[in-house]
Amino acid sequence: MSTRRKDRHQRGLRGPLALPNPYGARARPPRPANRAAFFDDSVHAAVDRIAATCPDALLGVTFGIEDVPQLPPSWAGDRVPLAAAVAADAEQLAQVVIYRRPLEHRAASRRGLQILVYRTIVEQLSALTGRPVSDFDDEGAAPDDD
Repeated sequence: MSTRRKDRHQRGLRGPLALPNPYGARARPPRPANRAAFFDDSVHAAVDRIAATCPDALLGVTFGIEDVPQLPPSWAGDRVPLAAAVAADAEQLAQVVIYRRPLEHRAASRRGLQILVYRTIVEQLSALTGRPVSDFDDEGAAPDDD
């Protein structure tokens, strides 16, 4: 009677017989990073890439990541901002704030998100420093970026 209960309807055993391990044939690959961690890594990679090509543009600039922009209740625009650049004043350094959720919403893939984050940061730095976008990336958009 116990055999019939374990093998109901002659479908075989349910579930794996052993937990995944390095010696088994069905070891699971490591889980990908969650969305927030992947976004943080994308921002850091973009800033590192800019630092390699134009390090003096990053002097006096701090970067921040927010989930969504804080919009006033009277806001009636048709587009949500992807980032914000705040110029330096006597009390604080210049800031570039990247909004995670609007960028994730516009990207079709993780690679697309990395490209969009990079381009957004370059545009914000260009607006903040008054330099053209070509100063930050000599290569421009790589062919595989689209």
